[in-house]
Amino acid sequence: MVCKIKVGVIGYGTIGKRVADAVMLQKDMELAGITGHSYNWRMDIAHKKGIKIFNAAEEGNPFAEVGIDVVDGIPELVKQSDIIVDCSPKKIGAENKEKYYLPAKRKAILQGGEKDKLVDTSFVAQCNYKDAVGKNYIRVVSCNTTGLARTLHAINQKYGVEEVYATMIRRGADPWDIRHGPINAIVPVLELPSHHGPDVATVLKGMKIFTTAVSISTTLMHMHNVIVDCKKTPTVEETIKLFENTTRVRMVDNSSKIRSTAEIMELAKDLGYARGDMPEICIWKEGIGVHENKLLYMQAIHQESDVVCENIDAIRAAMGFKDGKKSIEMTNRALGIK
Repeated sequence: MVCKIKVGVIGYGTIGKRVADAVMLQKDMELAGITGHSYNWRMDIAHKKGIKIFNAAEEGNPFAEVGIDVVDGIPELVKQSDIIVDCSPKKIGAENKEKYYLPAKRKAILQGGEKDKLVDTSFVAQCNYKDAVGKNYIRVVSCNTTGLARTLHAINQKYGVEEVYATMIRRGADPWDIRHGPINAIVPVLELPSHHGPDVATVLKGMKIFTTAVSISTTLMHMHNVIVDCKKTPTVEETIKLFENTTRVRMVDNSSKIRSTAEIMELAKDLGYARGDMPEICIWKEGIGVHENKLLYMQAIHQESDVVCENIDAIRAAMGFKDGKKSIEMTNRALGIK
């Protein structure tokens, strides 16, 4: 009997709950448990799913009065796990590494809000899986960085990339988030380049990329407008075929009435993806253009889900599974990625 990888998930929010569900769908993994700081609907549903909850509250047991049995403390979850996926808010993952993972000599996957210098490698499965095999600490880069890396990696393999310019048109908040915005504004990120370009270069080594970003009044998805200076002259037809054959990338088109991020998210529901998520990067066929050696395209990124499959592959890589292509296939099959 093959022993399954015991995975603990710390942080059960937008990404954490999706990662936990994804772990439970893998034949070679089992969910050791999750952490909870306070009682909320997420904890209630996790409990009803039979997920073991570890109390991470600073004081007391907020779950006792609602009748949810919990195990005490993050250290116990770390002890019961082979590897931790830390989906905590920005900077908390770095603190947890120093406080819990290093003393316990436990491997961990951190998320894109943490600094690259904290880990052995940053990660996008189809780009640099082999760099993460056997590593103790891996950072799954942000949703936007993941989306850029997936498509730019394919372009670089086909045409070679001289330089990239991209603008991130970012959602203001996740659909459930009532605390952030903007509601009626376009907010420029007054930092040039935005963090996405340097982050891409931590995965695609040597990639010359300059990014800018703005936040707008939507909760559904991010959009990227990308201009790539290619070493070989691209064509629209070849690029369409390239993206059609790139895993975790989906071509959409205006001819089938998919003209917006709203319609992409409706497509995701009709495809039967869990939670109506869209883990694939969506590129419009009609949004691909060529001018001399410049390739231009537009892509949409579902910020809640595109990194979930990356976390699953990162678990396998950290635990020594060497075949990146097979891991991606296993993950895609388990999650129903078409």
